[in-house]
Amino acid sequence: MEQPPRPTLFDFHGVSMTKYFTENWDNIQNFQARPSDILIATYPKAGTTWVSYILDLLFFGQSCPERQETVPIQERVPFLEISVPSLFAGTDLAEKLPTTPRLIKSHLPVQFIPKSFWEQNCRIVYVARNAKDSAVSYFHFGRMNKIQPEPGDWSSFLQDFMEGKVVFGSWYDHVKGWWEKKQTHSEILYLFYEDLIEDSGREIDRMCSFLGLSLSPEEKQSVITRAAFDSMKKNKMTNYSSVPVLDHKVSPFMRKGKVGDWKNHFTVAQDERFNELYKQKMKDSMLQFRTEV
Repeated sequence: MEQPPRPTLFDFHGVSMTKYFTENWDNIQNFQARPSDILIATYPKAGTTWVSYILDLLFFGQSCPERQETVPIQERVPFLEISVPSLFAGTDLAEKLPTTPRLIKSHLPVQFIPKSFWEQNCRIVYVARNAKDSAVSYFHFGRMNKIQPEPGDWSSFLQDFMEGKVVFGSWYDHVKGWWEKKQTHSEILYLFYEDLIEDSGREIDRMCSFLGLSLSPEEKQSVITRAAFDSMKKNKMTNYSSVPVLDHKVSPFMRKGKVGDWKNHFTVAQDERFNELYKQKMKDSMLQFRTEV
């Protein structure tokens, strides 16, 4: 099948977006959430698939083992705002989910979340990852994902990232917007990618307590093992190898899953420039990130 040309960025209500996330906008905004729905919200490349898979295992790992073997994660946990014309829309996939709860993922900044999620008081798991590793991961993702804009070389992409000229806009606005919302909305669990890497068992306990689940030690160990990076990378149901717009020969969808890979990409000058802007952008925020574990 012939690949469509790469999309271009445009300003959408103050956030950089592409047509693949705005063309279905009315249906996204009118999406009817249910009180049992669980939304997994992240800035891109913050462990979205990892946390989606953990939650899917927590809820359905025991009860629907055949789903784990036959339905790819992107169908079990649909991507709400994606719309590839004539192929599929995330809202349709989410509406048709046969599970309760429905697990749904989104990269939307907090101000774009459909209002029914707030009206139904849905539980939301937000995952944040440090800005430097986010930038590196997003760069490699742009190289291999044919429905992302061309990332250009690393230094021009880094500049775009710092200016928020990437799909879903500014990393700073995203992590801070969700953090502020958490202060007034009790049903948001705000997790950090670095904490998950450091001790996934501890963070799974936090998810369970937030979601009202209890696991036996054996069940918990099974989730930890199955959701380990290397297991997921080999698993055709979780590694996105079946998605035609992703070119795994350029870069695998699941690349390294580490904290601190930014050190292999940033020059000293880039690091200094980044740190300067970071201080300025984050000065009014209580949010603390770790760039190594």
